[in-house]
Amino acid sequence: MSGSLSKLRTEHDPVTDPGKSTAPEPENETADKPKKAVVLDLGNGSQVLHMQRFISYQDSWKYFDYLDKNIPWTRPTITVFARSHVQPRDTCYVASVGLTQLAYSGYQPHAYSWDEFPPLKEILDLVHKVLPGSSFNSLLLNRYKGGNDYVGWHADDEKLYGPTPQIASVSFGCDRDFLLKKKPSKSVQVKSTGRNEGPPSKRSKKLSSSDQHTFLLKHGSLLVMSGYTQRDWLHSVPKRAKAESARINLTFRRIL
Repeated sequence: MSGSLSKLRTEHDPVTDPGKSTAPEPENETADKPKKAVVLDLGNGSQVLHMQRFISYQDSWKYFDYLDKNIPWTRPTITVFARSHVQPRDTCYVASVGLTQLAYSGYQPHAYSWDEFPPLKEILDLVHKVLPGSSFNSLLLNRYKGGNDYVGWHADDEKLYGPTPQIASVSFGCDRDFLLKKKPSKSVQVKSTGRNEGPPSKRSKKLSSSDQHTFLLKHGSLLVMSGYTQRDWLHSVPKRAKAESARINLTFRRIL
């Protein structure tokens, strides 16, 4: 592992008003020019923070190459609505010793140690630095090999994360859309039993603009869901025909 990875840094400015936007910068300049963080108040105690340039462009590629080659990726068989099929993306799980075991959609991933992958601890430290007071102790990694890989509508509302989990998502590689939509009212809502691995349907015309949001998760970006986002909202990464290259996503969580 190159010694340069120990010097990786974040590049960010103070949080700004989501109503104030800046013009897009050429890709070859993004390694040197920081991006501002935008905070979106979803209402009722739910919040999303989005930082397009969290880790520098070049350092993000170093991380991507390491993760792509060194993580023991697997594509497990999962069960959703009594039907078994192969999960439409690669995955791996890392967690501190002694935590409650994660399980979803009939699948219980093996928990690797942080010490087995030192760069993951470096990224964790960067996340903790930019999110004062956070203390993540587990990490779910996903690799989307192309536009046909996806994750369907779901919420990370497993009980082991508590009622108001903070989930920090760091992305490397190909840009992908990240969709948020408000959960149906309790009168029509079906109790979640895991991730819905069916492809996200096209945006419903019945949803107002305040009930749906799209974020473009770029190389080296950070997105943080906080408060009651998992209770009240669903999120997905849909198929995209134009996404021809791989994306690696790290979602840091805290198990109580």
